[in-house]
Amino acid sequence: MSAAETTATTATGGLAVEGVYTAYDKADVLEDVTLEAQPGKITCLLGSNGSGKTTLIRSVLGLTRPNRGRIRFDGVDLTGLPTHRIVAAGIACIPEGRQVFPKLTVEENLRLGAYQEPNPDVVARRLEKVYGTFPRLKERQAQIAGTLSGGEQAMVSIGRGLMSAPKLLIVDEPSLGLAPILVKENFNIIRRINGDGITVFLVEQNVRQTLAIADYGYVLRKGRVVAAGTPGELGRTQEVHAAYFGQGR
Repeated sequence: MSAAETTATTATGGLAVEGVYTAYDKADVLEDVTLEAQPGKITCLLGSNGSGKTTLIRSVLGLTRPNRGRIRFDGVDLTGLPTHRIVAAGIACIPEGRQVFPKLTVEENLRLGAYQEPNPDVVARRLEKVYGTFPRLKERQAQIAGTLSGGEQAMVSIGRGLMSAPKLLIVDEPSLGLAPILVKENFNIIRRINGDGITVFLVEQNVRQTLAIADYGYVLRKGRVVAAGTPGELGRTQEVHAAYFGQGR
């Protein structure tokens, strides 16, 4: 069993973003962003389109390097590391839009999530665990992923992320483009994943569903953190109303 698979018994997966500035073409998108995803918890990042949420994810994953600031994971400085080393440290990301490899089978998609694991027995155990979480995918393991429904493709995307046995799972806009019943199912799955000991950093626009499962959260607006607190506290802030409706209460 790899170190990343011991999360159920040890509280790991803590992420700390410290005073991060990230820019495109010399224009700052993120300005002095500081936040923390506590080990074993669900931490959410709320914000409307254009608030900088995607840029923050890219910064954490090493895809767009910060100009200033530090990003630490379980106390280790990840700033400036290449993406493959950040993934190897125990961070996985479920991208928005249910991105699957449409011409590969369900199982081929899932196995790609474990590309850094050389032991086939470990990969097989992870695969069975994913099938336990998503029985529908086991039924469709030989089906071409591009022929699945939107909800099933979302399961493949989440399952593929779990195949790396992450300590921290970043989930980007899991409600995007899904029917309400599937959105509810996805959020229930995220809660179950967290119940297995995996730290979750949930990046979303869906305020109601997100605050229903989060332990703590932040609001990002125009590249800055403008509010932080428990779900109850965030639900009452003017910053949440301003970020989503353009005005305070």
